[in-house]
Amino acid sequence: MLDKSRSDRFDAWPETLQQEITENWTNCRVGSHLASETETLRIWHLHLQPGERAPFHRHEETYFWTVTGPGKSRSHYHDGSVRDTVYTAGDTRHFQLGAGEFFVHDLENTGTTPLVFVTVEFKS
Repeated sequence: MLDKSRSDRFDAWPETLQQEITENWTNCRVGSHLASETETLRIWHLHLQPGERAPFHRHEETYFWTVTGPGKSRSHYHDGSVRDTVYTAGDTRHFQLGAGEFFVHDLENTGTTPLVFVTVEFKS
């Protein structure tokens, strides 16, 4: 769970975000739409309009995402960090998560164009 003993990391977060991350700690819905699932993988689509935000969710599988167009985002992470990212069409990022590894974050579209991601999770 959220490490409240290190509450100084979360002091700048609004109370609503602190509450939401705790409530969504085990939410593994990493996209807005599950496009396909087999025994070995899940393919998610995520669409965020400017100003829209995906709730906190947990990544615990090895995965990659590709963004289909340019944009900007901000994410709050379970370690208290906040990261802003700028994307160009086709950007792809891979994440290798071992047994028991995970991270929890949200994703807000801070740009002026829709953000569209395709995420592929490799089921353990």
